[in-house]
Amino acid sequence: MSNGTASTGTATGQLESPSLADVQAAAARIEPYIHHTPIMRCSAIDEIVGASVHFKCENLQKVGAFKFRGACNTVLSLSEKEIENGIATHSSGNHGAAVALAARLRGTTAVVVMPSNTSAVKQAAVAHYGARIVHCEPNDESRRRTLEAIIAEEGRTLVHPFDDVRVIAGQGTAALEFLEQVPDLDIIMTPVGGGGLLSGTATVVAALSPKTRVIGAEPAGADDTYQSFRAGHIIPVGVPDTIADGLRTTVGELTFPIIARHVSDIVRVSEEAIVEAMRLTWQRTKLIVEASAAVPLAALLEGTVDVRDARVGIIISGGNVDLDALPW
Repeated sequence: MSNGTASTGTATGQLESPSLADVQAAAARIEPYIHHTPIMRCSAIDEIVGASVHFKCENLQKVGAFKFRGACNTVLSLSEKEIENGIATHSSGNHGAAVALAARLRGTTAVVVMPSNTSAVKQAAVAHYGARIVHCEPNDESRRRTLEAIIAEEGRTLVHPFDDVRVIAGQGTAALEFLEQVPDLDIIMTPVGGGGLLSGTATVVAALSPKTRVIGAEPAGADDTYQSFRAGHIIPVGVPDTIADGLRTTVGELTFPIIARHVSDIVRVSEEAIVEAMRLTWQRTKLIVEASAAVPLAALLEGTVDVRDARVGIIISGGNVDLDALPW
């Protein structure tokens, strides 16, 4: 991808999906910069859901979310020419902070287009890492148009939040670690918004642990992937209505085929269950998790997924929460 020619769609000139080798290469590339996040267990949650649950704590990752893995891999993969005018992206928060930090580590600048209703704490994080924030209306079309204008005017290179094989490969490194830390899982669950984490996870699991079922969970108020998975083609999210701000975007053109091929199921959960799962995680594990990260556990609490006596892995996607605006 060259400066001034990038679009806000899928990355050009690349394979449509990453391989296990791409994920392994990404793991080696980002090794000096990321945290290898721990696994957390909680006997109280195990008793409540009737399963052995293992939490992969990406809320303890740099920038407080798994997003740093994909952004770091992508930015480190760019040529000197591609970073000479800086990089740009759109984000509801965590990816923006991840791109901002990756840009700083690479010695370039970043612009992040953010919806006007993005939480204050996530905007502050993006600014803290040195990126310039440009606001847009809280919908996918406004994000795309605003970002396209910036790229056209400033010649920046796009780092897409999810629809880029380098991003997907980077996100897949969390699952690569997970399977090393906890072998023989029956199920691995992640939240799903654009699908980068879920498709990266599914790529790794299909190659290394094909008996493990991969399940994505999303809010009922932003259930485009749920609908798309059943229809066999992408159904845009429309106007999302959920507390899980990181999951308000439509699944991607690159991520969806991977999900359709390798994911066992997509489930959806209520807002009440998301809040309950978020609060339960805080209370029982003492981990700070954001609403988006609580969605897989919400599915277990609602009984949407049958996990009786199963070994379940959940990737906790992030922990960036506005402590002045908790949902309880």
